[in-house]
Amino acid sequence: MDDWQTFTAQVIQGHRVASGLNGNPRFPGGTLRMQAPFFRELGIDLADYHPGTINISIAPHRYRTGIARHTFRDVKWHPTEPAEDFSFFDVRLVRPDAPPLAGFIYYPHPDTKPTHFQQPDVLELLLPFVEGMHYGMELALEAPASQITIESL
Repeated sequence: MDDWQTFTAQVIQGHRVASGLNGNPRFPGGTLRMQAPFFRELGIDLADYHPGTINISIAPHRYRTGIARHTFRDVKWHPTEPAEDFSFFDVRLVRPDAPPLAGFIYYPHPDTKPTHFQQPDVLELLLPFVEGMHYGMELALEAPASQITIESL
């Protein structure tokens, strides 16, 4: 059994590309909707997850990636954009009024990602839809230390 670490994070606004809410015509419906069929073919079905990421800041901490639950290399999900590498790390949202909610930390590898880079304290979560989620909200999260480690700056 892996050691799970607990950490807090704050919900922040992201680039809004994964959800498609930024209106970029290169990504109709958002990048996650475009990527989902490729991920499903590779072994991870995102149908139960909200079709957008929840961006969180773990400042004043940063993270270090370890061994992901899933890593997919050279995924050519867009007709004109270059292929990318993606990893998915286990995460649980800890809620005081309900059981923990399992999801993933969605990690497009920065070395293959063409645009929309994240700050070193920002992670993207894939979760089922969570009622009442809003910018500025503080979240309690758990993740396996072997997959991703939260470190002080």
